[in-house]
Amino acid sequence: MDVKSVVAIVKGSVTPGDEEVDRMVRDVVALSGGLDGIVSKGSTVLIKPNLVAPIAQDRGATTDPRICRSLVDQVRERGGRGIIVESSAIGVDTEEAFEVCGYNALREQGYEVVDLKKAALVAVPVPRGTVLKGLKLPELALQADAIISVPKMKTHDQSIATLALKNMKGLVPDTLKKQFHTTFGVFRAVAELNTVVKPCLSVVDALVAQEGLGPVFGSPVAMGLLVAGRDPVAVDSISGLIMGIEPSRLEVSKYAAELGLGVMDARHIEVVGTTVESVKKNFKLASEALEDTLDLPRGFELVFNEMACTGCRTGVLSSLWDMAEEGQLGVLRDTRVIAGMMEAPPPPSTKRTIYVGACAAKFSHQSEFVKGCPPNNVDIRACFTGVTPQTFFVEQ
Repeated sequence: MDVKSVVAIVKGSVTPGDEEVDRMVRDVVALSGGLDGIVSKGSTVLIKPNLVAPIAQDRGATTDPRICRSLVDQVRERGGRGIIVESSAIGVDTEEAFEVCGYNALREQGYEVVDLKKAALVAVPVPRGTVLKGLKLPELALQADAIISVPKMKTHDQSIATLALKNMKGLVPDTLKKQFHTTFGVFRAVAELNTVVKPCLSVVDALVAQEGLGPVFGSPVAMGLLVAGRDPVAVDSISGLIMGIEPSRLEVSKYAAELGLGVMDARHIEVVGTTVESVKKNFKLASEALEDTLDLPRGFELVFNEMACTGCRTGVLSSLWDMAEEGQLGVLRDTRVIAGMMEAPPPPSTKRTIYVGACAAKFSHQSEFVKGCPPNNVDIRACFTGVTPQTFFVEQ
C-alpha cells in the first residue's frame, strides 16, 4: 500500500480576526496529523517563524505572530514548553524585527521569544553532508525535542520561493549565512542543514503571501490560507503548486527529496482540507517583476546560458534592481554579464565582461568573476559597482 505524506490546506477569511486565525491554526494542525508524537509533557518545542527583516506581516514578508501564539498555546496545553526563536538576516537586528513584527507584544503577554543571534553555539557534524561537513548551531535548537517551521509563503529572488525547508536557514549564525551562498551552494546546504535540524511540523503562513520582488520587496497577496504537514518537502511542494510553481523548480526540495527528507511528487502526497485547485494563484516571480521594471543602460548585455539556474538569473536581476533603486546602473554601460554551465565561453568582446556563479568558474581567469552557488546579491553588486556595501544582507 502506498503510504502518502499528508499536507493540509485550510482556507479562511481574506482578513481573519484573532479568533479565526487561532481556529485555522488548530484545524490545519489537526488535519495534518496533530501534535501526537511531537509534543508531550515536559518537552521543549521551538517555533521558528520567518522574520527576515523588521517588516509588518501584512506586507507578506514576515510570519504573522498570531500563528506562532496559537502554536505555543497548543504546546502548552499538552504540558510542553513552546519557545519562539529567530535569527534575522545578516545586517538586521532581530530585536528590531521582533518589535516591528509584533513579537515583543507576545513577550509582554508571557510568551518566550528568543533572539538566536545572542544564543550559545555548539559545533555539530553533518553525517550525511557533502558540502556541509560540520555546523555551528544554537544549543537551544539542538537540545529541543521538536522544531516547528512557520515560514511565510513568498517568492524569492534567488530560489523562486522560500518555504518550510529554507526557513530553517534562520537557525544558522550570521558567520555561516554568507558561506551558504558563497562557499557551499545555498540549495544543497539548506537541504543538508535539514538533515540535522529537520522540522517535525511545518505550518506555512499564507494569510497574506508575497509575490514579485520577494522575499522582502514584493507585493502582498491576501490568500487567507494555511498549509501544514509533517513532511517539509511535501509541504513545500504543495505550497509551490498553490503558487503556480512546479515542485521540480524548487531546488532545495529536489536536494531534500534526494536525501530522503520527504517526497516532492504530488502523486505521493495526500492533500486534505481544501484542494489545491480551489485556492491556486499563479504568483508573479521575482525574475518576471524585475524584467518588467528595469531600464538597462546602453550596451548592457545579459548572457544567460540555457543551463543557468534560477539562482544566478534572479540574483543578477535582483542586484540590477537594487542598483536601479540607487541610481547606479550607469556603471554597467557596455558591460556583458554571463552566467550558466557552458563548455566554451561566448565569443570575445570589447565590452567589460563579468562571469557569475560556480558554473562559470572555469572562465574566471579570463575576466571579472563573482563566486557562489548562487552568488549573493551583495557580492554581485560589489563586483558590478566596485564598491562593497557597509552592511551585508542575506535574505531568508
